[in-house]
Amino acid sequence: MHASQQNGPLAGFTVGVTAARRADELGALLQRRGATVLHAPALRIVQLADDSELLAATKELIDHAPDIVVATTAIGFRGWVEAADGWGFGDALLRCLRGVELLARGPKVKGAIRAAGLTEEWSPSSESMAEVLDRLLGEGVEGRRIALQLHGEPLPGFVESLRAAGADVVGVPVYRWMPPEDLGPVDRLLDATVARGVDALTFTSAPAAASFLARAEERGMSIELFAALQHDVLPVCVGPVTALPLQARGVDTVQPERFRLGPLVQILCQELPSRARTLPIAGHRIEIRGHAVLVDDELRPVPPAGMSLLRALSRRPGWVVGRAELLRALPGAGRDEHAVETAMARLRTALGAPKLVQTVVKRGYRLALDPAAGSKYSD
Repeated sequence: MHASQQNGPLAGFTVGVTAARRADELGALLQRRGATVLHAPALRIVQLADDSELLAATKELIDHAPDIVVATTAIGFRGWVEAADGWGFGDALLRCLRGVELLARGPKVKGAIRAAGLTEEWSPSSESMAEVLDRLLGEGVEGRRIALQLHGEPLPGFVESLRAAGADVVGVPVYRWMPPEDLGPVDRLLDATVARGVDALTFTSAPAAASFLARAEERGMSIELFAALQHDVLPVCVGPVTALPLQARGVDTVQPERFRLGPLVQILCQELPSRARTLPIAGHRIEIRGHAVLVDDELRPVPPAGMSLLRALSRRPGWVVGRAELLRALPGAGRDEHAVETAMARLRTALGAPKLVQTVVKRGYRLALDPAAGSKYSD
């Protein structure tokens, strides 16, 4: 059986998730494919205390009515109507909404719309914004003005897709974003990224990406973070708008062609295994992944120190690497070369095939590269 079928294409890799909304859904999709997930919401949703943005958006819609309004959450829709009432614009807003094509994401929103004395034109059976998007794109949105009641994080890729199809999209921000109250998880994810403890970082909204970068700056870690994202940790964004804060800092990102969570996970399933190093060693086929090694398609988890040694050896497969160089590769090992022997013993045990790494007396260690492959790798 091929490794990806047995273990999942992301087995042995760690993926960081920065989303606040739909983080569980994304995490489940990644775990189902074998990934270890590190979740750190880079934002939290706060009801608008200062309603100036919502007030401005509401006035603009009353003055310049949209063709379509998409209501995404019952609590958000009710909050919007109540806020408009409080400013004396309640009747004007309802009049505006009566004259447009009103789409409701699910039964709860439908209830809120009807409670306000309005009727929705359509609601998807799946309660998914993906179905709403498919319907809009199917109808054609070129030149149409669409108001989207935002509930916190804009839906991954929703606005991008509509704008790409020629729509004028107006966001109605019923909630706004703030940094998380507990910065512990974000700081742990930042530390893990800089230490190469994650193989990829996923971003599903521009505010989350900007917030993550801002936290790195506050901690004086920007330079190390950008070095990690440019060389070792794959940054994956759901769409071009989400990628902007990273691209503005010169970080290239990978994005799926369709701005959805499913395709985002698919792109990780292609990219991460293709970056893994595969070598023929001592009659075995080994593939070096983030925190584990596939030995003949069997997944063997390896402790971080062992992975550091294995990576150092695999840079020059078949060549002897000295203890001093291996000691430098060990995270926080100090100056005792005995640490290399301890980590090496654990690495051999973890791999389950002791002959993969040979000891070369008085010189160091080498990967036992198969002779036929030697010429290809050892020049």
